[in-house]
Amino acid sequence: MCQGTMGGDILARGRLVRPSVESIRVARPARAIGWIVRNYDLEFLKKFSMVIGFLILITFGLIIGSYLVHRAQPQEVPDGVARRTEARIAPVGAVYAGSTGAAAQAAASAAAAAAATANVAYGGTMDGSVIFNNLCTGCHTSGAGGAPTMAAADWASRIPQGNDVLYQHAIEGYVGPAGVMPPKGGNPALTDEQVVATVDWMLANLQ
Repeated sequence: MCQGTMGGDILARGRLVRPSVESIRVARPARAIGWIVRNYDLEFLKKFSMVIGFLILITFGLIIGSYLVHRAQPQEVPDGVARRTEARIAPVGAVYAGSTGAAAQAAASAAAAAAATANVAYGGTMDGSVIFNNLCTGCHTSGAGGAPTMAAADWASRIPQGNDVLYQHAIEGYVGPAGVMPPKGGNPALTDEQVVATVDWMLANLQ
């Protein structure tokens, strides 16, 4: 029967036996194998890191290449932007000669008139009743905000001021003791002539 003792000695059958040198050297090959395994792991990690670094370089190269290719390609300009640019840099005037030039001039004038009319309120109408019924009737029928109604009594103190003053108040706006008149009735698309026509219609149709 063998029992272990301190210092690696072995007690065998009552005798103290020290391990031989050969028995101690048996464990050394296992340590060598461990070192080989660790060295293999380090080599693998080193090669793996090199592969990852190479892939990262390729990725950055592709990104930079794509950016340069995109910059080199001409950018498409939307049709609306192109038309506005052409209109902005077009010559201010044009030369019309002969019958063809006269026809072109007439067409250009008609187009300009149509464009101007499209930007004016109510198609540029000078009919005061149309403008009144579409814009002014809300206040001048109910008297909202102190506005004079179509009753002649409401205009008794205003008519003596003269039409020019009434036109000015209607176009520029007016703040009086009885109420507020917004400029052009609150519709800036109205021309001054349309406002004057509307005031004239109102004065002619007081009851």
